[in-house]
Amino acid sequence: MTLAGQKLPIDRPRVRRADGGGEVPLETYARLQCPDAMPRAVLRRMVRGVSTRDYEEVIDVAREGFGVAKSSVSRDFVRASAADVRALAERRFDGVRFPVVMIDGVEYAGETMVVALGIMDDGTKRVLGLRQGATENAEVCTALLEDLGQRGLDTSRPTLLVLDGSKALHAAAKRVWGKNAVIQRCQVHKNRNIKAHVPEKHWPELERRLSAAYQETDYETAKRSLEGTATWLARVNPDAAASLREGLEETLTVIKLGVPGALRRSLATTNPIESALSVTRRVTARVTRWRDGDMRKRWCVAGLLRAESKFRRLKGHRGMPTLLKALEGIVQGQPTGTEREVA
Repeated sequence: MTLAGQKLPIDRPRVRRADGGGEVPLETYARLQCPDAMPRAVLRRMVRGVSTRDYEEVIDVAREGFGVAKSSVSRDFVRASAADVRALAERRFDGVRFPVVMIDGVEYAGETMVVALGIMDDGTKRVLGLRQGATENAEVCTALLEDLGQRGLDTSRPTLLVLDGSKALHAAAKRVWGKNAVIQRCQVHKNRNIKAHVPEKHWPELERRLSAAYQETDYETAKRSLEGTATWLARVNPDAAASLREGLEETLTVIKLGVPGALRRSLATTNPIESALSVTRRVTARVTRWRDGDMRKRWCVAGLLRAESKFRRLKGHRGMPTLLKALEGIVQGQPTGTEREVA
C-alpha cells in the first residue's frame, strides 16, 4: 500500500461473505492500492521544491518502506505529470462563459510555452491550456487558441483579451475571435518597452506621466494625456515616442469600456497570468538539465496546476457585470463607458 509518500508491504486483509457469496471489497484497502497514489504523492512533494535526491530525507521512511529511491521517484513523477498534461489537454469548456482571456508565454530552456488563462463572469480564474513552440510565433499562438475553440471555448461573443506587446499574440487573437476580439494591451509591458528607449534619468517623469494617464476614468482625457507624453518623448528619443504610439489606444481599452476601479487595475495588465507563470519558474528553479520537450511541458503543467490550486477570485470581480454589459453593448453597437457619457 501507499502511505505517507512511500510504499509499505502489508498482509492483504480478506473478508468473505458468510453465505459463500465471495470476497467483500474493502474501500480503504482499495484506496491505498490505487496505482496513482504513489505518483501523486511524489508530484505533490516535487512541485514544492523537493528533488529526487532529497525525497527520501523529507519523509519518515518506515523500516520496511520502499519506492523512495531516486530512480523510482523520478519514474513516478514522470507518470503523474504526464497524466496531468493529458488531463489539461482534454479539459472542456462547453457552456462556460469566459468574458476575459489572458495569454502570455514563458521561456523554458530555449523554448516557449504559450499559456492561456480564462476568467469567468464571477472572477474565478482557470488555466485553459498551453502550447509549446520554439518561439512565441503566430502559428503556435493560433494553434493554441483554435484548440481551445475545439474544446468548447466560446469565440463567437465579444471577449476581452489581455495581451502583452507580442504581435504574434495580437494576430492570433484577431484571427480566432475576429471582430469579437476586444484587446487590452498590458500597461506594464508598454511601460517597460518605452523605458528601454529612454535614459534612466527620465524614468521618474515617464512613470509620473504614464501613471496619471492610466489612472484616468475618461477615455478621451487619458488618450490626450498619452499623446502629450508621446510629444514629450519625441524630444527625448523619437523611437520611445513611436513605441508609445504603437497600440496606444489598446492600452486604454478597459477605460473605454468603463470598467470600475479595482477591476480595471486587474485587467489593465497581464499580472494575473504572470503570477501563475512565476510559480512555474519557482517549481523548475532546481531543474539543471532539460532532456526533451516532453519534460518541459510536464514541468510547466505541474507548476500551472500548482498555481491554479491556490487561485483566488480576481480582484475587483464585483465589477464584472459592468464589463459584461459593456462587451454585450459592442455586439449591439451601443456606446460603451465614457462614450455614453459624451453621448
